[in-house]
Amino acid sequence: MNYQNDKRIVLTLDAGGTNFVFSAMQGMKEVVVPVRLPANGDNLEKSLDSMVQGFSQVTRQLKSSPTAISFAFPGPADYPNGIIDNMGNLRAYGGGVALGSFLEEKFQMPVFINNDGDLFVYGEAIGGFLPKVNQLLKDAGSPKRYNKLFGITLGTGFGGGLVADGQLYLGDNSAAGEIWITRNKRHPKCFAEEGVSIRAVRGSYARIAGIDVVDAPEPKDIYEIGTGQRNGNKDAALQAFAEMGEVIGDALANSITLLDGLIVIGGGLSAAYRLFIESVLSEMNGTIESYAGEKLPRIVQKCFDLENPDHQKQFIQGKVREIPVPGTQKTMKYDSMKRLGIGRAVLDTSQAVSVGAYAYALNELDKHKS
Repeated sequence: MNYQNDKRIVLTLDAGGTNFVFSAMQGMKEVVVPVRLPANGDNLEKSLDSMVQGFSQVTRQLKSSPTAISFAFPGPADYPNGIIDNMGNLRAYGGGVALGSFLEEKFQMPVFINNDGDLFVYGEAIGGFLPKVNQLLKDAGSPKRYNKLFGITLGTGFGGGLVADGQLYLGDNSAAGEIWITRNKRHPKCFAEEGVSIRAVRGSYARIAGIDVVDAPEPKDIYEIGTGQRNGNKDAALQAFAEMGEVIGDALANSITLLDGLIVIGGGLSAAYRLFIESVLSEMNGTIESYAGEKLPRIVQKCFDLENPDHQKQFIQGKVREIPVPGTQKTMKYDSMKRLGIGRAVLDTSQAVSVGAYAYALNELDKHKS
């Protein structure tokens, strides 16, 4: 799918707990001045009024009519039917609100609502990490190509989403990719997000440094301590991110063995990628044992850090050789290395969500056309 030259316009929304930011995209680019209005997350009538006002103000900036509305909204939700049941920052939407149908009635156009983690991955699959890696393989003359992308976002929570063969996979309950609730390797009675989040990094740093968690620095500061840019307990900083990487690696090993594709990492904590990626790879490329103690690879594939030039080179080269076609004079290229690549998001997280929302709407409209 290439929507860079598409003339259709899609209205978008960045739905935060405090503010709603409305915009519009055409050809995968923002084409209006964004409109910011209060979310009014504790008052449904006022919040819905903000929605109508915001999309209306954006539409008035356009030279031609929009085709659809597409945006991310915090779950839990029944996304295919546009029903929101949010009990987080937007408490007014608790209990089930038919937001999609409401907006369709108001604006007389299709409305598509998804989870922000899902749209982040879709954006990276359409215009970010996935095409970048496939272009590297193509330029190197490799026959290998990837069509699956699993993505995680690291920040206040631990989000995930997956795209397969150009399609966003939501699951039958709009609950696919919920990696946050997988088991936490370091604390098996707990869920993974407890070890993969802003609070996890601060908590680990405080424990190792021997201070109260309320006195722990923010992850950005902990990163700068770990890289020597700021004074502090460097060992605690490095260990805090290493512990997070261990939990990420175990969760990804469980997830990616079912999907078998590339992995992209986004979200605010991805800025500390260099401090946790070795622990991630140590888990994914480590071993697992049989009852008899026989060691096997943790996953079938070998995982490479595509931000590392040496890893990237090995990943691109693979193990390609020419093999004969029996009974003929022909040969064909065969790449025998089963491998995965992991790397940082190419797009800014909010940009990836917007691109994902835009592409998702057009893809859905095109499917219904055919």
